[in-house]
Amino acid sequence: MAKLAPDLLRTIFQLQQHLIELIDEAGATEQSLLTSFGETPETIVELEEAQNARERLTLSYSRLSTLVLRVAEYQPIAPNATMNLLLEAIAQAEATAEAAKASISEIQRYWGL
Repeated sequence: MAKLAPDLLRTIFQLQQHLIELIDEAGATEQSLLTSFGETPETIVELEEAQNARERLTLSYSRLSTLVLRVAEYQPIAPNATMNLLLEAIAQAEATAEAAKASISEIQRYWGL
């Protein structure tokens, strides 16, 4: 495996855990909203927002995982372009997580979930 700094690996694995937790929270929020209030004209926007957050989080998780695996396949070092893609994926995943968390929290507050 191409060597990644221990701090970078820790960041990646913590970010993956955070993404998984948010995927679960988005799904639970969507399910709770649907169970409590049903699919109505009033809830449809938030149901779609929760589903979209979950999809964006899943894509970020998948991209990050794929790039980490790609780096692991290189010997002895990964090309700069691949490392740059990995760093971009980290930044994008962090931004996605932050935006999704805000959306999920807003839905929960508004509907008292």
